[in-house]
Amino acid sequence: MTSLAAVRDVLARLVAFDTTSRDTNLPLIEWVEDFLAPMGAHLVRVPSEDGTKANLWARFGPDVPGGIVLSGHTDVVPIDGQPWTTNPWDLIQRDGKFFARGTTDMKGFLALALAHAEAISKIPLKKPVHFALSYDEEVGCAGVAPMIEEIGRRGAAPEVVWVGEPTMWGVMSAHKGIRDYEVKITGKAAHSSDPRMGASAIHEAVELLTIIRRIAREQEENAPKNSDFDPSWTTLTIGELNGGTASNILARECRFVFDVRSVPGVNPDQMLKPFFAEVERMRARLEPLGPECGVEINMRADAPPLQVVRDSPAERFMRSLTGDNAIHVAAYATEAGQFQRAGFPSVICGPGSVEQAHQPDEFVAISELERGLEVFRRFLETLRA
Repeated sequence: MTSLAAVRDVLARLVAFDTTSRDTNLPLIEWVEDFLAPMGAHLVRVPSEDGTKANLWARFGPDVPGGIVLSGHTDVVPIDGQPWTTNPWDLIQRDGKFFARGTTDMKGFLALALAHAEAISKIPLKKPVHFALSYDEEVGCAGVAPMIEEIGRRGAAPEVVWVGEPTMWGVMSAHKGIRDYEVKITGKAAHSSDPRMGASAIHEAVELLTIIRRIAREQEENAPKNSDFDPSWTTLTIGELNGGTASNILARECRFVFDVRSVPGVNPDQMLKPFFAEVERMRARLEPLGPECGVEINMRADAPPLQVVRDSPAERFMRSLTGDNAIHVAAYATEAGQFQRAGFPSVICGPGSVEQAHQPDEFVAISELERGLEVFRRFLETLRA
């Protein structure tokens, strides 16, 4: 039977790797490969385009469709500017908690899964058990898509995808989608005494920002009734805005970033039609002013919502392990929506509280990992049945 000490030892190794999203995760991936290979796992790396990061898909059991995916991301958010009182890359035990970056989000779940790998490897599995470790989840769920495509391409569609994000072991049935847009406007600099001589990128940006705010208000004013989400509506927020050089110069450049958190059932493309219509009108105004003038839109993240499917195999499976029959939803996005969009029934359930995620002195309560040992014990029983 897997012990808490075994989980702690794996967790200590995982958090020791600084896998901040802006950096590589390859040393961690290599360690996990070395950890699983002697157990007979079939290992497939799915690298990023530039080769600096990788997903890892590991399989125990037969190479057939069905089975269960244990899914988690390896990247963590930065510690920059946070007042840590412990070493973020050294697992510290104190007051019934394990402290380190990623203990909750979400290396605690990965440690539980990997600590049970040897036990899984010894079971004569009728269907496979997959470990799916991704990169760049913390930057808009940007990394997992190639691995999902690879699983589908190889005909290994699972029956259940268990995404172990922190839920205090509640079964998370749905979450909002997320889109992240970067907008760059290039106008024509000129003396502010005669605005006709150029085009202010900031003035143009104001037109687009006004439309975003109008759409945001419309979504709030038409908020769904009796929704499990809080807030119940699709939100649009502007997170970054910069541009210009001096008060007496028409700004040549302006850049802003906005975020969309869409509830299931809202089509963000349809919702943003007025915004993109104005973008095209703006291009028509600016592009004749010079080859460098215009508007550039970069969608940096596109993670779909996780839809509630109350009787899905994933829901039934996770509720049987935890005993939780309540409906829980989240305003944040996870990779579960991407797995579901690919046709793989998905559910979110894992140790720790999302309130600890991204915080200085991030921790996971030891009691959460102890409960995880019980959940995994029941999981292994289903594999032996």
